[in-house]
Amino acid sequence: YGIDGCYMPLPVEPKNFQAALISLRDLGFSGVNVTIPQKEMAMPQCDELSDRAQRIGAVNTVTFAKDGRLLGDNTDGFGFIENLRQVAPEIAFASGPAVVLGAGGACRAVLVALLDEGSPEIRLANRTRKRAEDLAAKMNDPRIKVVDWPLSPDALDGASLVVNTTSLGMVGQPPLEIDLAGLPQTAIVTDIVYAPLMTDLLVQARERGNPIVDGLGMLLH
Repeated sequence: YGIDGCYMPLPVEPKNFQAALISLRDLGFSGVNVTIPQKEMAMPQCDELSDRAQRIGAVNTVTFAKDGRLLGDNTDGFGFIENLRQVAPEIAFASGPAVVLGAGGACRAVLVALLDEGSPEIRLANRTRKRAEDLAAKMNDPRIKVVDWPLSPDALDGASLVVNTTSLGMVGQPPLEIDLAGLPQTAIVTDIVYAPLMTDLLVQARERGNPIVDGLGMLLH
């Protein structure tokens, strides 16, 4: 893309998040990407929020303006959709229900994107059911239905898409324990985790013949 710059990972503890943002700005950084678990935490630290960041309720990109202001945006939904379209061009979001795992900042972005693409039904599951119920209430769209965790075969019945937005399966995190029995073999399975690229979820899906999409493209878009 012809960008004269450097992109580097910087692990920051949540308790140091605000101080880290200010320090990076003062050191001359152009901005930062924010990842789990600090996307929701980033919102109140920003001086200005884009419309989509406000709608999603989370920030994954903070730009440091020349006047020192912190500008918050969220590109997760765009990256999620474009990654799926690039890797699985046959995808038709309106063709059937989507099953979404999680209830955090990335999940909010995925829900907004799927609703905008015309998904007829979204089955939302989270380890803490109340978080899923609270998120569904905030989204206020009748197409979002909260289902139990762990998923039952009924929750996967007829689904055209399965999305993991949790950190389960990521390096250093507990595994995502899920049984894909009941999922149609035509359903696309995607995981927004990109370390490792081939999560246990994607391995299981590939072994049973489902199309898979890893999470790296979402980051790159």
